[in-house]
Amino acid sequence: MKTVLLRFLKDETGATAVEYALIVCVLSLTIIGGIGQVFNSITWLFSDNTSRLANAFAAP
Repeated sequence: MKTVLLRFLKDETGATAVEYALIVCVLSLTIIGGIGQVFNSITWLFSDNTSRLANAFAAP
C-alpha cells in the first residue's frame, strides 16, 4: 500500500492538464470582465446627447 501511495504522489501526468484548465479559466474571466467594461464605456459614450460622436450618428 505504501508503494502505491508513493507512486501516486510522484505521478505528475494530470498536473499539466489542471494547470492549463486554470489558465483558461483565468483568461476567460478576464475577457468577460473586459467585455463588460467596454460595453459600459460604449453605452456611456453614446448616452450623452451633447457628445460629438452621438451627434455624428444622429439623423439630420
